[in-house]
Amino acid sequence: MAFVGRSNVGKSSLINKLCNRALAKVSNTPGRTRVINVFLAGHDRWLVDLPGYGYVAGKPPEAGLWEAMIEGYLTSRPTLRMVFALVDAKVGPTKLDFQMFKWLASHDLPWRIVATKADQVKPSKTVLQKREVAQALGVQPKDLAWVSVHDGTGMRELRAETEALLTA
Repeated sequence: MAFVGRSNVGKSSLINKLCNRALAKVSNTPGRTRVINVFLAGHDRWLVDLPGYGYVAGKPPEAGLWEAMIEGYLTSRPTLRMVFALVDAKVGPTKLDFQMFKWLASHDLPWRIVATKADQVKPSKTVLQKREVAQALGVQPKDLAWVSVHDGTGMRELRAETEALLTA
């Protein structure tokens, strides 16, 4: 399983929460993940933390190579069971997110949208925001994983989904 999304959407934090331990390095500065990080989750099963797209800390020269690195990784893995495509629940999908979703669909890769940082949406606005994010993405709200690593929202369900993928 691979995790993709914009820089600072919470890919590393989500992996850590799913595994109940600190595997992936988490930084407060967006764009710090600069390599493909692979974590063994079982016999022949891996969780993959991919560099974020969008903002790059310090605009390093290798930033232009990341796109090819990520695409190469995703298209060369016949055993890839799922790409979890993360969006910020408060911000909603961006132009870059839509480009990624279109690319995933065009390559017939299995993917699922996960809205992270759900705790940053005011409780009084959660239902409306979830509906708006889902509508923007062309999915039903029930088909959108709505999660927060800070307050645990949706984590039990997402963990069950990832465990099922890892044991299938």
